Amino acid sequence: MAEEQLVVFLLGKEEYGISISQVREIIQHEGATKIPNRSDYMEGIINLRGKIIPLVDLSVKFGTKKENAVERRAIIIETAGQELGIIVDAVTEVLKLNDMEIDSVPVTAASYDYVRGLGKKNGRLLVLLDVERLFDSRELVKLQEAIL
Repeated sequence: MAEEQLVVFLLGKEEYGISISQVREIIQHEGATKIPNRSDYMEGIINLRGKIIPLVDLSVKFGTKKENAVERRAIIIETAGQELGIIVDAVTEVLKLNDMEIDSVPVTAASYDYVRGLGKKNGRLLVLLDVERLFDSRELVKLQEAIL
């Protein structure tokens, strides 16, 4: 039985998970430099050890209520060869799930390509995200243009 390690985070009161293999690092979110003419969910850019990283606020992208303003974190991920940060309300833990604890995407969520499954552990339900599908090619181009 295969196991998968997930970084679990909160958006509002909902729990989400992404594969730890898709996470580069997790940092405290201390704001970002705003960019004009950006998408609503693009927070701005940061300088992370000399590298310019665009930051996306997942609560805005998903239309959820922001919580825990003090605990907000940026999870630095890589998708399509591009590093970017996703801002979340809180990172809660690294959790292991086995195959039996992961269900396929229900029909009601099938229109969201970036949801790859649902994790079930000790009565909890986690929405599992596929980082590679979180942003479409058009969005990635806009994010890339923000740092040029």
